[in-house]
Amino acid sequence: MHVTRAHSLEREQCLGQIEKLVASQVLHGSESLCKLLRYLAEHALDHPGSSLKEYQIATEVFGRPLDFDPQHDSTIRVQAGRLRLKLAEYYGSEGAEDDIIVEVPKGSYVVSFHHRSPATTRAQFPRLHELERNDATPGQALRRWPLAVLALSGLLLAAVGIISFLLLTRSASRAAPAAALDPAPAEFSTFFKGFVAGPEEPLVIFSNGAFVGRPETGMRYFDADRDSHDAILDHYTGVGEVLAVHALDRTFDLLHRKLRVKRGSLLSLDDVKNNDTIFVGSPAENLTLREIPSSQDFVFRPLESGPRKGDLAIINVHPQPGEAEYWIGTPSHTHLVEDYSVIALVRGLNPERSALYLAGTTTLGTQAAVEYVCQQNSLDELLPRLQVSETGELKPFEVVLRVKVTRGVPVQSDIVALRGGKP
Repeated sequence: MHVTRAHSLEREQCLGQIEKLVASQVLHGSESLCKLLRYLAEHALDHPGSSLKEYQIATEVFGRPLDFDPQHDSTIRVQAGRLRLKLAEYYGSEGAEDDIIVEVPKGSYVVSFHHRSPATTRAQFPRLHELERNDATPGQALRRWPLAVLALSGLLLAAVGIISFLLLTRSASRAAPAAALDPAPAEFSTFFKGFVAGPEEPLVIFSNGAFVGRPETGMRYFDADRDSHDAILDHYTGVGEVLAVHALDRTFDLLHRKLRVKRGSLLSLDDVKNNDTIFVGSPAENLTLREIPSSQDFVFRPLESGPRKGDLAIINVHPQPGEAEYWIGTPSHTHLVEDYSVIALVRGLNPERSALYLAGTTTLGTQAAVEYVCQQNSLDELLPRLQVSETGELKPFEVVLRVKVTRGVPVQSDIVALRGGKP
């Protein structure tokens, strides 16, 4: 009975401290952070020693859908970081004398409660320590000057030593050969071998659609039947293409290979003949693709009939048993929840060069296609199904992905069709 009563009393004190935090000026108006704090505190008290996952917090606290993917949505990490900053701000100001300290240790979502100690007070909340020091008599302050000078001298010497060490370390890292750097995952090296082994840096061609109009008055796609070429505005591209180029750059950095980036409207046929190329975006946006060889079995084309007439789809040129004749995403007038993408490695104008096409029917589908080939777990799924040449390079193939989209973010991609794979 005594143990139960003590535990109940401690729980009541901890929850009381949480409510005090929620009612503080620091957290005033931060409803989402207050909700997160209460949830984390109750979980820590009800399930001591039990950890929490981002997915659980996302779905139970913030109402995220069941297909929430923490790898593509950093909401929970961001909110937890904000909460840590607010707690530090509280205990450094209005909560400087509170008996119970609440913390969310970095790298964890488990709240910890502990009673304040004098040592903790001075170490974590220097503001109180400064107030105490200001109350000292002039004589006491003068006697502390030599100690302060010695302490500052020690800190200065330590700082100089650290800076010197960092400069030496940076110089050594710059001088280190590429072979000494951390190796990229084997999946990346296999998939992108044709682009890493070439004599020139690969060329990434990102789509920038041809529009007419102005951003301030409204833009639409260029229509050759009624618009003058002089009216074309090609200064814009989708968010998916932007994030896609970033993902490729990060992947090739692991492969110790630089990339060159060029927008589609500036591409020439000589660029395609003389470089290994990665095309980011569909022919609807990457207009250059209409002039050069691209995918053969899965092609982008507007539907010519039916209720979705005119909408861009991926046409299945040679349907296999059980396959659809075409794939098309969510209608443009509704919230996007599904898209389709093509990943294709084909022979280009110059057979000695590699050409990779990564495109969706929308900008988010394009982002999903690029992220698929830039993630180790998805390549683990794809590579065993592909054929490899005698030189260790991948043979031409084409893949269609079904992409699930949540809140404007691709969260899951699955293969629905494959050509050129293992028999």
